[in-house]
Amino acid sequence: MQKRVWVTSMSKDQDITAATLQLCKKYGLAPNGHFWVDELEKMAWQAPLDNLLAKETALWVICTGKKDLEKESVRYGLSLLCLSMQHARGIGFPIVFVTSDDTLAPDDMPTVFRGGEILAVNNKSLGAKLTARANTPVKAVPADYRLNIHANPGYGIWFEAGPAQGKTWNGVLAGGHKCSVNAHGVGPKGMLPLKTTLEYQMQGLKLALGDDEYTAWAVKNTIDEETSYFFRFEGIPGAILFGELPDGEQADLNTLTF
Repeated sequence: MQKRVWVTSMSKDQDITAATLQLCKKYGLAPNGHFWVDELEKMAWQAPLDNLLAKETALWVICTGKKDLEKESVRYGLSLLCLSMQHARGIGFPIVFVTSDDTLAPDDMPTVFRGGEILAVNNKSLGAKLTARANTPVKAVPADYRLNIHANPGYGIWFEAGPAQGKTWNGVLAGGHKCSVNAHGVGPKGMLPLKTTLEYQMQGLKLALGDDEYTAWAVKNTIDEETSYFFRFEGIPGAILFGELPDGEQADLNTLTF
């Protein structure tokens, strides 16, 4: 049975996408894909999610260059799509960036893509490498937290965070760099709560991480593997942090840059 490959075309050089699709077919893969649409307000980033979640899809290929990833709305939308996919399929799901840009480096990527592989479109072994990635079983990559996205043009983009299985957070905090949280809640994992009870909620907390300042909200609710903290930002955060509410000055929080 052919392995399915989903191809996201972000590059203005459409020859890269065409070459990638042809190469996949040549090596016995079944490629399909879409052109990236930069419309955050319409949640256009969600368009390929069902295809990425399909059990038949074994590899995500992103055709792009460094300049294609410079716009903050593009980076944010692509990260939201990746987080949604990883929540269902695991952090270890294979992602390959195909590019003609020899300056594209892992540090140019949003955090959620740092485990992806960058391959040149003219790499003679590209077809073989894509085939190998598509046929390699996905390895489970452990994380200390779980993170999901709930998004709709009506209610906006919400993050859902909680501890990994078997762990508990005694209070929870979330914040953004360049913008702040503007709504939050606590409830059973998996869906936005219709009603919420917040214990000792705090707003406008300032935290410094290196040279960056974050504005955060927090509550003292206990968050376990069946309960989640939901939070929404007023704009596009350059980065976020979240995790158990610190007890004292030392904070062990999770961070993602977009």
